[in-house]
Amino acid sequence: MKGKYMKKDIITLGIESSCDETSVAVVRNGREILSNIIDTQIPIHEKYGGVVPEIASRNHIEAISRVTKKAIEEAKITFDDIDAITPTYGPGLVGALLVGLSYAKALSLAINKPLVGVNHIEGHIASNYITYKELKPPFLCIMMSGGNTQIVYVKGYTEFEVLGKTRDDAIGEAFDKVARVVGLGYPGGPKVDKMAKEGQANIEFPQTHFDNLDFSFSGIKTAVINYNHKNPQTNKADLCASFQKAVTQVLIENTKKAIEKTKINTIALAGGVSANSYIREQFLNFEKEGIKVYMPDLKLCTDNAAMIACAGYYNFINGKRDSLNLNAISNLKL
Repeated sequence: MKGKYMKKDIITLGIESSCDETSVAVVRNGREILSNIIDTQIPIHEKYGGVVPEIASRNHIEAISRVTKKAIEEAKITFDDIDAITPTYGPGLVGALLVGLSYAKALSLAINKPLVGVNHIEGHIASNYITYKELKPPFLCIMMSGGNTQIVYVKGYTEFEVLGKTRDDAIGEAFDKVARVVGLGYPGGPKVDKMAKEGQANIEFPQTHFDNLDFSFSGIKTAVINYNHKNPQTNKADLCASFQKAVTQVLIENTKKAIEKTKINTIALAGGVSANSYIREQFLNFEKEGIKVYMPDLKLCTDNAAMIACAGYYNFINGKRDSLNLNAISNLKL
């Protein structure tokens, strides 16, 4: 944060297209949202029971220019005011990523502004910086989404250590598969959350725990599917509540071990599954033990460009620049 960038506001234009949301945002100094436009494709993919990559890519192409124009207008800025263009370049669906990244590269060239690629997972972590202006590293982040489940030691704004990750299904993936079996459809996470409120967690499902901080949700998911198959008359709300309780207990147990290992007494949630009401409620219990808990605003839990612009800001002021050769990486690691 040295030199000329200490003397003026920094405006980053975030572009997010890793899955089925076309989003463009304008953010000032990493934490102030001037605009955050999200064009969702959920109604399009709902009838297929999940995201169809080719359809997602086509819809990103149709939406990206319109969404960008709207973000610029709502922020009341011009392209000249932008200091950096910060697109997601992974992880995600490669075709979808390429739409946003290609548009960002063309825009970077056209208006002669730096390109700063952003890791989507960094973006989810950064959503907490927008919600909580006082939050600073270090802290532990429990990342939970459709594609990732990780415990991340956030050492600095651009310095991360993954302490544990899923060995099979991501937690969001497990929610979606359980929702499909129960007959709730897509997107599964919010629907399981809603139905679970009508039931009782009265079914015990097996949990997998490791000596380290890794996760496994495949066993719980399979147990739910088998139970539903063998007991078709089971109350679906009870099934959802029991599944939700089991996966949350795994998250809580590993978080406790991570706190003990690192001696860090600040934790943050991130990712789409962090919007789950039961998970949020259970994590707040940590505050009774003197652990500070941060959770992003619900509108920032799911994919959006404001979080990408925030992460891009911290990469930009720390000197990161990318060439127009930057490529999409579907399995990009943190």
